[in-house]
Amino acid sequence: MVGTGEPRSPVLVGRDDLLALADRRLAEVSDGRGHLLLIAGEAGIGKSRLLDSIGRSARLRSFGLLRAAAFPGDAEATGGLLLDLASDLRQCGDQRLARAGAALSERVREFATVGGDAHRQRRLLVHDLTETLAGLDEGQRTLVVFEDLHWADQLSLEVVAHLASRLAGHTMLVAAAYRSDELFADVPMRKWRARLLTQRLAEEVRLPRLTMAQTATMTSAVLGRAAPGEIVAAIHARSDGIPLHIEELLAAVGDPSPAPASAAVGDPSSVPVPDTLADAVLARARALDQAGRAVAGAAAVIGRSFDFELLTAVSQDSPERVDHALRRLQDVYLVERGTDPLSFDFRHALIRDVLYADIPLPVRRRLHERVATVADERGDRAAFVSLHFDQAGLAEPAYRNALAAARASAALSAHREALELYRRAQRNLPADLAPAEHAALLTAIGTEAAATDDNLAAIEAFEEAHRLLTATGDQIEAAAVVARLVPVAHLLGEDLASRARRLGLALDSIAGREGADPVRAALLGALAAAYMLDRQLEEAIRYGERSRELSEAIGDQSASLNTSATLGSVLTFAGRTEEGWTLLERTVDRAVERHEESEAARTYRMLGSAASVLVEYDRAEPWLGRGIDYAERVEMWNDRHYMAAHLAHVRWASGHWDEAERMSEHALADGGGITTRITAWHVLGYVAMGRGDWPRAERLLGEALAEGERMAELQRLSPAVWGLAEAALLRGDHGLAIALCDRGYGASARVGDAAYLFPFLLTGLRARLAAGELDDAGRWFAEVSTALSARAIPGTLPALDHGRGLLELAAGDLAAARDSLQSAVDRWRELRRFWEGTWALLDRARCASKARRLAEAAVLAREAADLAEPVGAEPILAEAERLRGGAGGAGGDRSAEPRHPLTAREFEVAGLIAFGLTNREIATRLVLSPKTIGAHVEHILTKLGAGRRAEIAAWVATRPESDDRHGDRRVRD
Repeated sequence: MVGTGEPRSPVLVGRDDLLALADRRLAEVSDGRGHLLLIAGEAGIGKSRLLDSIGRSARLRSFGLLRAAAFPGDAEATGGLLLDLASDLRQCGDQRLARAGAALSERVREFATVGGDAHRQRRLLVHDLTETLAGLDEGQRTLVVFEDLHWADQLSLEVVAHLASRLAGHTMLVAAAYRSDELFADVPMRKWRARLLTQRLAEEVRLPRLTMAQTATMTSAVLGRAAPGEIVAAIHARSDGIPLHIEELLAAVGDPSPAPASAAVGDPSSVPVPDTLADAVLARARALDQAGRAVAGAAAVIGRSFDFELLTAVSQDSPERVDHALRRLQDVYLVERGTDPLSFDFRHALIRDVLYADIPLPVRRRLHERVATVADERGDRAAFVSLHFDQAGLAEPAYRNALAAARASAALSAHREALELYRRAQRNLPADLAPAEHAALLTAIGTEAAATDDNLAAIEAFEEAHRLLTATGDQIEAAAVVARLVPVAHLLGEDLASRARRLGLALDSIAGREGADPVRAALLGALAAAYMLDRQLEEAIRYGERSRELSEAIGDQSASLNTSATLGSVLTFAGRTEEGWTLLERTVDRAVERHEESEAARTYRMLGSAASVLVEYDRAEPWLGRGIDYAERVEMWNDRHYMAAHLAHVRWASGHWDEAERMSEHALADGGGITTRITAWHVLGYVAMGRGDWPRAERLLGEALAEGERMAELQRLSPAVWGLAEAALLRGDHGLAIALCDRGYGASARVGDAAYLFPFLLTGLRARLAAGELDDAGRWFAEVSTALSARAIPGTLPALDHGRGLLELAAGDLAAARDSLQSAVDRWRELRRFWEGTWALLDRARCASKARRLAEAAVLAREAADLAEPVGAEPILAEAERLRGGAGGAGGDRSAEPRHPLTAREFEVAGLIAFGLTNREIATRLVLSPKTIGAHVEHILTKLGAGRRAEIAAWVATRPESDDRHGDRRVRD
């Protein structure tokens, strides 16, 4: 007999710890500390039941309660979750909240103004919506519940994320549930969740499946009495401990009795329980009369949630009969009332899915057609209408509505939603569609695909659009597509020659054509950018100046700003530094003044990163700081993370390695693009190299090199090659260091680069000198110094004095070497370049030692060690100690010092270890990172031949007291 009673358990089983956590968060909200609580679990696990229980607890504490849910299809309907919340607000009975709901709905539904900066329009929309939500707790503690967040669109998720960042000062708890088993790679919520958890703007709890004992408790609660063991075993085996499945299986069983005596003991398969959730739901649905089944089918076609009027129209039955059927569906607990008297929901999306799948395809299509027709007539959202026309197999109206919805999403920079809608339009192309209109659709698909990093789909769409437009003779539009296509081709690895050929052919195709100037300016700008990325600077300047001149002549300010940023960056790398910096700074000011947020963020990015690379750290730090602040305000996150990675590079280069490490790790965790990741890997690799952690350095720089090779860009590839070359030199692998330096030189020489070349001069020179190849060292210096002198970029020129001093030192010309090396020391220090500058000090010390000025050598080596110790620069420290020992130190044989063979910093750390402090406690006392302390401990163990911290402590106990031994005195103080 099929059960018809309510299957819901009257108690929440196995969730006591989660309810206790929610109660703690509600108490904290009462004290003015808001939270975002994410509730994760697979379908049917009881997320909604937990939210209901949290809601009851909140009401007992006099909280206001607001609810909203996302539904299948919302991911392509901008603001769906927010519109559902607006509906709840309008019906809550509070006039203030009703007004907020009306404002929220109106703002979401506003059609964006075409033109202008679409990103800025979207950002302002997000800001306005967040302000509305943040004001909901005015005068009352509030619980906001969001269900099925895995279906939410990106706009809604952005608003919730912004709200999360402001909850700390509000009396609001936001509890949001989602399916953990549906966070696929392309689901908008996947990165959203990771970002919030990483930034500690949310906490997450996961609902586990019920155990056998918990299943027994729930079964007894549903039945109102203890259940037979055979039934519990069968229910647990077939439900896998998922509460919804348990309830549905029990509803299908009805009033279970113990298994017959003939049944095998412990064999759940012998008990009359349906095999699956689908079997259980269909068994109950088929017990309905024909009218009830028809209404249930129509409702399932509409979706998880539906309203009475639409259901009546789709059912084509009288309101009275539909009402009767709905009551019956509620009686058997398939359907429940929604947020207002005329709306309804299936009890769970899985129940709706089962009923939908049971409808024959021809019937399903007819129902979808009715839904689409009625929804279209009453003015429902175009995305919803297009979905049902699509599923009905009606191409023309599906195409028309999908296109309208896609354009509205694109106008708000809702790229993922727009792409899915454009693709729906493409699936439903009318047979008589004009080629030009088809090409426009393909161009739109390419644009949105590129914006979502689906570059293969983007280039496929652009190339087909170009083919169609060329065939129709519309050369201007075809050329415009090429300007969009080429940046995508670059990301896919197409070489410069191929990209330049595409752009050149496009320019030729519109030569002399009236009205082609905007496209011509875009193509010239694309050529400038292409040559810039390949570091062919003269060509980039030539095309950039032509593009800027044409853009300004026709009044295209956006194009002028874009090209000016490209041109300014190129000028700095070409050695026309002051001209380039001035142009970049003016371009930033113009873009900010005109509210061209995308162009302003891009220019900040190019200005700051260029200064970072060109050893202009006094310029880089303020501009990167301003750029990061600006990008955060306007929410250009890719630009923000890239600038943060470059600021980390500046901190490494200027000798603040703990900061550099922390900032790089944050940039990686924040989820920047591939260029951000490469830059962060460079910095982390340099820190590891500088500390003598060769495996970590090689791994990080190797990853960066692999990506740089794939992108075939000097700026991505060369820094990794130099880091690997320097690591090889420090390890004593001079042959590998020379080979890598040759590779770096070849890559720079091909395009006349100096910016990425200058570090190779010293690394290649040291490697050749260490290998005893003095003549080759001279040749190397002559070739590389010529290239550096040709560009004359100020930040690279100290390498010339430094390299000349190394050659003079190797040749025994100590007086000349002293002057050259001192000049290098002074100029590196002026530029704040820590790595080469500290090595220059050691080179001066070597020069003094060779001249038998031992006291001077000891002082210089001590100065270098003092700089290296705070950052844990082990190779520098080791060389400083060697030079101090060779110079007799400040007081003779260093081996007689109490701390020998440790450095002063290592001896300090050893003393703190002896006192019993952990690495983290030592890091706190010495104001260093735990990673730096860990590296020191490894070096101490190696130098002492020890295997455990206890052996370090024992060694410290044998040392006589000295001025250097102050570790344990720090603790006592």
